[in-house]
Amino acid sequence: MRTTLTIDDDLATALKDRARTGGQTFKAVVNEVIRTGLTVGEKPISGRRPFKVVSARRGFLPGIDPLKLNQLVDELEVDDFLRETHGGTRS
Repeated sequence: MRTTLTIDDDLATALKDRARTGGQTFKAVVNEVIRTGLTVGEKPISGRRPFKVVSARRGFLPGIDPLKLNQLVDELEVDDFLRETHGGTRS
Protein backbone atom coordinates (compact mmCIF):
# COMPACT_ATOMS: atom_id res chain seq x y z
CA MET A 1 0.00 0.00 0.00
CA ARG A 2 1.29 3.41 -0.88
CA THR A 3 0.64 6.31 1.50
CA THR A 4 2.06 9.69 2.48
CA LEU A 5 3.34 9.99 6.02
CA THR A 6 4.82 13.00 7.83
CA ILE A 7 7.64 11.88 10.13
CA ASP A 8 9.39 14.11 12.68
CA ASP A 9 12.95 15.02 11.70
CA ASP A 10 14.55 13.19 14.63
CA LEU A 11 12.63 9.99 13.82
CA ALA A 12 13.47 10.21 10.12
CA THR A 13 17.15 10.59 10.98
CA ALA A 14 17.05 7.60 13.33
CA LEU A 15 15.23 5.47 10.73
CA LYS A 16 17.71 6.43 8.00
CA ASP A 17 20.63 5.62 10.31
CA ARG A 18 19.13 2.23 11.14
CA ALA A 19 18.58 1.51 7.44
CA ARG A 20 22.15 2.47 6.56
CA THR A 21 23.79 0.50 9.39
CA GLY A 22 21.54 -2.52 8.89
CA GLY A 23 21.90 -2.60 5.12
CA GLN A 24 18.14 -2.28 4.65
CA THR A 25 15.93 0.07 2.71
CA PHE A 26 14.20 2.96 4.46
CA LYS A 27 10.84 1.35 3.62
CA ALA A 28 11.87 -1.97 5.20
CA VAL A 29 13.02 -0.28 8.41
CA VAL A 30 9.82 1.80 8.69
CA ASN A 31 7.68 -1.33 8.23
CA GLU A 32 9.75 -3.27 10.79
CA VAL A 33 9.50 -0.50 13.39
CA ILE A 34 5.75 -0.11 12.89
CA ARG A 35 5.21 -3.88 13.17
CA THR A 36 7.28 -3.98 16.36
CA GLY A 37 5.37 -1.05 17.81
CA LEU A 38 2.01 -2.65 17.05
CA THR A 39 2.92 -5.90 18.80
CA VAL A 40 4.18 -4.28 22.01
CA GLY A 41 1.94 -5.34 24.86
CA GLU A 42 0.37 -8.20 22.92
CA LYS A 43 2.99 -10.73 23.90
CA PRO A 44 5.35 -10.94 26.86
CA ILE A 45 8.95 -9.95 26.29
CA SER A 46 10.89 -13.19 26.37
CA GLY A 47 13.93 -13.53 28.58
CA ARG A 48 12.68 -11.21 31.28
CA ARG A 49 11.36 -12.21 34.64
CA PRO A 50 8.01 -10.72 35.62
CA PHE A 51 8.22 -7.62 37.78
CA LYS A 52 7.42 -8.39 41.40
CA VAL A 53 6.55 -5.90 44.11
CA VAL A 54 7.82 -6.86 47.54
CA SER A 55 5.96 -5.41 50.48
CA ALA A 56 7.92 -3.96 53.35
CA ARG A 57 7.14 -3.67 57.03
CA ARG A 58 5.63 -0.31 57.83
CA GLY A 59 5.30 1.64 60.99
CA PHE A 60 7.51 3.41 63.48
CA LEU A 61 10.71 1.97 64.86
CA PRO A 62 10.61 0.75 68.44
CA GLY A 63 10.88 3.64 70.88
CA ILE A 64 9.22 6.20 68.58
CA ASP A 65 5.97 7.47 70.07
CA PRO A 66 3.58 8.70 67.35
CA LEU A 67 1.67 10.81 69.88
CA LYS A 68 4.83 12.74 70.74
CA LEU A 69 5.50 13.25 67.02
CA ASN A 70 2.01 14.70 66.59
CA GLN A 71 2.58 16.97 69.58
CA LEU A 72 5.87 18.18 68.08
CA VAL A 73 4.19 18.91 64.74
CA ASP A 74 1.47 20.89 66.52
CA GLU A 75 4.06 22.92 68.42
CA LEU A 76 6.01 23.68 65.24
CA GLU A 77 2.83 24.80 63.48
CA VAL A 78 1.99 27.14 66.37
CA ASP A 79 5.52 28.59 66.29
CA ASP A 80 5.27 29.18 62.53
CA PHE A 81 1.86 30.82 62.92
CA LEU A 82 3.09 33.12 65.68
CA ARG A 83 6.22 34.01 63.71
CA GLU A 84 4.14 34.91 60.64
CA THR A 85 1.48 36.89 62.49
CA HIS A 86 3.38 38.50 65.35
CA GLY A 87 6.99 38.31 64.27
CA GLY A 88 8.04 36.20 67.22
CA THR A 89 7.67 32.86 68.95
CA ARG A 90 5.75 31.85 72.02
CA SER A 91 7.47 31.69 75.33
